[in-house]
Amino acid sequence: MTDTVTEKPPVSVAIIVDGGKVLMARRRAAEGEISWVFPGGAIEAGESPEEAAVREVDEETGLKVEAIRALGDRVHPKSGVPMHYVAVRLVGGEARVADDEELDAVAWVAHGEIADYVPYGLFGPVQKYLDGALDR
Repeated sequence: MTDTVTEKPPVSVAIIVDGGKVLMARRRAAEGEISWVFPGGAIEAGESPEEAAVREVDEETGLKVEAIRALGDRVHPKSGVPMHYVAVRLVGGEARVADDEELDAVAWVAHGEIADYVPYGLFGPVQKYLDGALDR
């Protein structure tokens, strides 16, 4: 008998700040404690994390964004998924649930509300970026 290890595909998420708030999306099906997330998804073959983040934002929320810079990567401590975090700039559109198989809500979240959406805390580099980018 052979054990097979299924690696989880890497995911890229976009950190979108606009009007002093950050965009979060609620998954239709929570993964354990994870319900509210930054828009994003699996990196496709040949894509960079930045390209995947831009594409996923469009697919999930209908927003047009452009990548600013990578914020860092890690294996998510709750899901075990390899994660890439990308700061993006809003170019156009209005946030909405564009992929209702994946998401059931989107929300612009103020700095002081982040812990209500992500009670287990954010990845350090993302928190540092948001500490500087959001109104407090």
